[in-house]
Amino acid sequence: MLKITGYSDKLSIAPGETMSFMVSSEMDLPYRAELVRVIHGDCNPQGPGVRFERLALPALEGLHPGRRQATDGGSWLGVPTRDAWKHLEGFSFFAVVCPTTPHWGPQTIASWEDAEDGRGFRLELDAEGHLCGSASDGTTTLQVRSEVAVAAGYWLKVMLALDPQAGELRLVQAPVQAVAVLRHDASAVTPGRLGAIGHRGDLLMAGRAMPGQSLRGQPRVDVHFNGKIDSPLLLDHALDARALDSCLLRPLAPVVAQHVIGRWDFSLCMTGTEVVDAGPLGLNGRLHQLPTRAMKGWNWTGEHHDWKLRPDHYGAIHFHEDDLYDCGWETSLRLTIPKGTRSAPWALRVWVEPPDEAARAEVAVWEDFIPFFVRPPRGTAGRSGRPSVVFLAPTASYLAYANSREHLHADAAEMVIGRLLNYSPSDVWLHDHRELGLSLYDVHSDDSGVSISSGLRPILNMRPKHHNWLGGHGSGLWQYNADTQLFDWLEHERVDYDVITDEDLHRDGAEALAPYRVVLTGTHPEYHSTAMWNAMQGWLDKGGRLMYLGANGWYWRIAYHGELPNVVELRRAEDGIRTWMAEPGEYHHSFSGEFGGLWRRIGRNPNKILGVGFTAQGFDVCSYYRRQPDSHDPRAAFIFEGVGDELIGNFGLVGGGAAGLELDRVEFKLGTPLNTLKLASSEGHTDLIQLVNEEFGVVPPNLRGSEHEWVRADLAFFETPAGGAVFSTGSIAWCGSLSHNGYDNNVARITGNVLRRFNQADSFAPPRG
Repeated sequence: MLKITGYSDKLSIAPGETMSFMVSSEMDLPYRAELVRVIHGDCNPQGPGVRFERLALPALEGLHPGRRQATDGGSWLGVPTRDAWKHLEGFSFFAVVCPTTPHWGPQTIASWEDAEDGRGFRLELDAEGHLCGSASDGTTTLQVRSEVAVAAGYWLKVMLALDPQAGELRLVQAPVQAVAVLRHDASAVTPGRLGAIGHRGDLLMAGRAMPGQSLRGQPRVDVHFNGKIDSPLLLDHALDARALDSCLLRPLAPVVAQHVIGRWDFSLCMTGTEVVDAGPLGLNGRLHQLPTRAMKGWNWTGEHHDWKLRPDHYGAIHFHEDDLYDCGWETSLRLTIPKGTRSAPWALRVWVEPPDEAARAEVAVWEDFIPFFVRPPRGTAGRSGRPSVVFLAPTASYLAYANSREHLHADAAEMVIGRLLNYSPSDVWLHDHRELGLSLYDVHSDDSGVSISSGLRPILNMRPKHHNWLGGHGSGLWQYNADTQLFDWLEHERVDYDVITDEDLHRDGAEALAPYRVVLTGTHPEYHSTAMWNAMQGWLDKGGRLMYLGANGWYWRIAYHGELPNVVELRRAEDGIRTWMAEPGEYHHSFSGEFGGLWRRIGRNPNKILGVGFTAQGFDVCSYYRRQPDSHDPRAAFIFEGVGDELIGNFGLVGGGAAGLELDRVEFKLGTPLNTLKLASSEGHTDLIQLVNEEFGVVPPNLRGSEHEWVRADLAFFETPAGGAVFSTGSIAWCGSLSHNGYDNNVARITGNVLRRFNQADSFAPPRG
């Protein structure tokens, strides 16, 4: 049980800038706060121990008022109508919908209801999956229900119409394409007369406003819709059911066009959150909690797979009851980072005191850490006195795994890792609090893949002290907390370094790297945008030196949103290790329009930039490297200075060795530069470590660690034409061995040798011939 948690509005901030922290105290208890520099977050008693450095700030002293804050998940569309429809009497609301969980309780397709007297209309699915509609003038309400339940995954034309002349409320549903074994077509009529139903409230789609409740100036919304909505249309006239197909024509048939008061075209401006009203009033809407755009519509034929070529075939938005961009909590603390604050990993530590002995005895967590990174003061990077080494914090990868729930399905997870799971309080909390959002490894409640992940929420697995199920025996670290093992080693070695994040690199491009001689990666920099890739390649082409201290890097292509901060999108297209697969035709990001999936699938193999590429994974125990003949090449002499061992990394906090979890190998056929030295290769992996599926077509019988020569990590080095160089470890577990034996070991020695040489001004000379 977590008693306190929170998040910030930024993952990266410069000294002198202000950031907001949103804190929720579950028992409404006051809390304390302090700012700490994160040095080491691994709780393993065999290691150096958890280490922080406190920065005393008067603004944080004393008790801060605490309260429990609610989260409204679920995506929806809001359209401000103002006075445009206040005299509306007769109407037709039409849409094409594809429900994905129609029998999961009431779900709202469209709702235009006055908060005071209920005037307006509603179109929804009831708990049994029947289409229902209602209309009210504030005194009298008419209701209508279809006798035929809808089926999941099928496109339906639906319409709710109020006819004042005939004195009836009509409901129509019809399949876009007839299915022999399903009956979808139905209509229902309720007689009755109403006065004007118009009002000034907002029209909502995929959700219904909670009467009298708001959050940060927006209505609180519930009764969300799971599924796709396409081509919504509002008329000031009760359309005859026989004219239903006229609503789908483009341009609209005259019988429809003359009555249009709202026509929201989801195929326009798909990269943003605004929804365009192509009708005469131009009442554009705004999407909330980031539903998925650029999705196949009712008329997708398969002829085009890129939504930019036929946007009219991608006029659907997929809404989910568990979409989340921003928890929307009230700001608890605003903090200006003092000028002169060191560029480094930082966190706001918040904690509450148990109110009594009974509470103190609970299995609970009474503190939380809200991580962020302080980048260099803007405009000062590269100036005299600034570091020449920078750590590139893989925040896109942190977001990809944010609040991952794969392991909550224990049977499958335990088969993957080969041991029993131990659930932490944060795991239990995630299980009970789905409203904190999902990771890019999860599926929504309707089993569609999660393609969008945000940092504007508590991310419980992006914390110092966090123990992750994938991290192997021993420390059990993954992503952020695994990277603290590198922070700790840099601290021990007294390396002066700056920090920038993936989003900094994406926004600022090659300029963000230009002041630095050396870039250090984290243990698992898996997710990269095109701008990030181009910036890194451009920096290397000018002589930069890259130390890739992990594995499975530069693997997935992601997109950042053009308007909103702190959020990434991924379409898991065609290949790779995937917990879900994008639907055919939905491989292009909505944020950028780019083809998603593996970088390898668009010809940018990681090997080309890193010298190595993803080859195998397994999460039980880790192994060691054995030196290869290339390690004795004079070009590698500086790397192995003071290292006489044949075996490298046969020790470590993560799984017992430096080579494990996920592995990269040298492969010249995949673009590894021809001058690459394969310095060492891992061996002795268990059969739970297996070849990744992009490495084969027909499934071979020898996928396992004891059977396939490609199941290995390669330690690699090569020089670049501009006088730079790249050093790659090929293993996520590498940094877990740095602190062994008081930091006196061959993994630490090799890493230090490389960093010292890379940080010298002397250029590298690639071999000739």
